[in-house]
Amino acid sequence: MSNFIFVLDTNKRPLIPCKPSVAHKLLTAGKAAVFKRFPFTIILKKVVTATIESISLKLDPGSKTTGIALLQGEKVIFGAELTHRGQTIKASLDSRRALRRGRRNRHTRYRQARFLNRTRQKGWLAPSLQHRVETTLTWVNKLRRLAPISLIVQELVRFDLQQLENPEISGVEYQQGELQGYEVREYLLNKWNIKCAYCNAENVALQVEHIHPKAKGGSNRISNLCLACEKCNQKKNTQDVEQFLAEKPDILKHILAQAKRPLKDAAAVNSTRWALFSHLKETGLPVLTGSGGLTKFNRTRLQLPKTHWLDAACVGQVESLSVVTSKPLLIKATGHGTRQMCRTDKFGFPFRYVPRNKFVKGFQTGDIVKAIVTSGKKIGEYVGRVAVRTTGSFNISTSELVQGISHKYCQTVHHKDGYSYSF
Repeated sequence: MSNFIFVLDTNKRPLIPCKPSVAHKLLTAGKAAVFKRFPFTIILKKVVTATIESISLKLDPGSKTTGIALLQGEKVIFGAELTHRGQTIKASLDSRRALRRGRRNRHTRYRQARFLNRTRQKGWLAPSLQHRVETTLTWVNKLRRLAPISLIVQELVRFDLQQLENPEISGVEYQQGELQGYEVREYLLNKWNIKCAYCNAENVALQVEHIHPKAKGGSNRISNLCLACEKCNQKKNTQDVEQFLAEKPDILKHILAQAKRPLKDAAAVNSTRWALFSHLKETGLPVLTGSGGLTKFNRTRLQLPKTHWLDAACVGQVESLSVVTSKPLLIKATGHGTRQMCRTDKFGFPFRYVPRNKFVKGFQTGDIVKAIVTSGKKIGEYVGRVAVRTTGSFNISTSELVQGISHKYCQTVHHKDGYSYSF
């Protein structure tokens, strides 16, 4: 089952998304035309005066991937997973910093350091974190132009419904409610890749395990917790992990290293969630929030698989869900290229230059094109991303790289927008 298709009327007013079969009939009958390929959108050739039902947009922000879901009532009609490029941005900034420092130390031509005369504005975020916020906002605004969205729900705060129902609850009663341990377990599942730490067993019931036994003074800190299947958990019992894995030094080394892994992903989400929330409020739409523990509680209760887009559908207050799509749109942020006019090697020395004009014969690198070659050695049909050359002879990346395709055979399918798409 594919995502529902976005529909616009002739005045580009968003209508209720329709099933792919309905969109196919409208296109075949000539009553609509393709407006956008990703996400697939059709535009009607006449004005429609139908009553428009509102759509809810739900977000599950993550450090690497953000889940997106559109709900029409209780029906999940559209899902997407947006992969961020925060680590790529950080690596590029680290590389630039190292190259500049190397030029200064060699006393070659360099730009004066300006890090001592800078003041950070209130609410400043590191570029890799700011990217997560802006990319998510970009897709929120895109979807608002394609669907009649009237409500946004974001996974944000950690609140417990028990306290709302019974403000006097405290102590052990408060800790052992329906949502007990969900926040910790959710983090451990991500940290240990939903596998047993000791035997790498998958698709089995996993238990929270103390690496340094609690009976011997081990704490409940995240750094002392892992996941283990029931068999390994009982076999280890109260042994020290060094004793239990004495004959498996590689696994022991991996567990100790993984346990000390910093909470970088959690810190990234905590740093950006309020910034994203404040920007979503600026859209003028009502914004509701839900906790990560509540999201997992809803997903577990509804017996849905663990995916980013289904997590997004489970954010907030959810009674029931009807998932009518199973193929989310996979979106990966690739960036818009670079303004750098001089490419450098790994030592910071220039080795080639790039032309100022990005467009060649109406195409630019990153466009998705369709080329139907009718003569020569490369007869055939090719669809993929194009890499332009000033000569007009392009390269097209399909399942493999096809070189030397003339621009005369190329037709634009989707203009470069800084993202790559798949299903």
